[in-house]
Amino acid sequence: MSDDVRSFSIDVPDGVIDDLRSRLRATRWPEKETVSDWSQGTPLSYVREFCAYWADTYDWRTREASLNRFDQFVTRLGHDPDGAPGADGVDVHFVHQRSPHDDAMPLILSHGWPGSIVEFHKVIEPLTNPTAFGGDASDAFHVVAPSLPGYGFSGKPTGTGWGVEKIGEAFTQLMARLGYDRYVAQGGDWGAAITHSIGALDPEHCSAIHMTLAMGARPKDLDDPS
Repeated sequence: MSDDVRSFSIDVPDGVIDDLRSRLRATRWPEKETVSDWSQGTPLSYVREFCAYWADTYDWRTREASLNRFDQFVTRLGHDPDGAPGADGVDVHFVHQRSPHDDAMPLILSHGWPGSIVEFHKVIEPLTNPTAFGGDASDAFHVVAPSLPGYGFSGKPTGTGWGVEKIGEAFTQLMARLGYDRYVAQGGDWGAAITHSIGALDPEHCSAIHMTLAMGARPKDLDDPS
């Protein structure tokens, strides 16, 4: 298996988009709910409006161009580079947007479920080039934003085991492959758990983590959560 980092650009064929729109327009709708509120679930009218938006209004090509303004790559992660028997791996897609400020701190951003790197499209440019947004060069980051295995344009695992810890391990492998000896990590939702894993697995190189969702087990003897 190759450890090469390969350039990537999003280019979804027209046929894929046309097929999705056809499927949405051909939806067989159930009968309307018997109430006028959300007490029986999502109202049929809301779902039909939502579906019509994706079929007739949403502009994928604009989103595609918006994401393609960032430098994107694909590399194989999560495997034994020596090709040991039973070693597996997944092609992981990621944004790697380097800052114009050479001393910027490398930062890996991990998205959650059911999210994608789209979560970060508004912050990548301010993070990489804060001086263009009224900030200081000392606040700059080299941004790495991978798509989780099985999400977006990353490959799909062919077996079990790709939990939080293994993804965290793969992302530390990615930062090493990009040549970053010292970096920080951030994530929310499941990305928070992955970020926590990165900090625990790679303390020698990951100097700080930031999470927007704290996770923890509920104590068994906690009778009153208040």
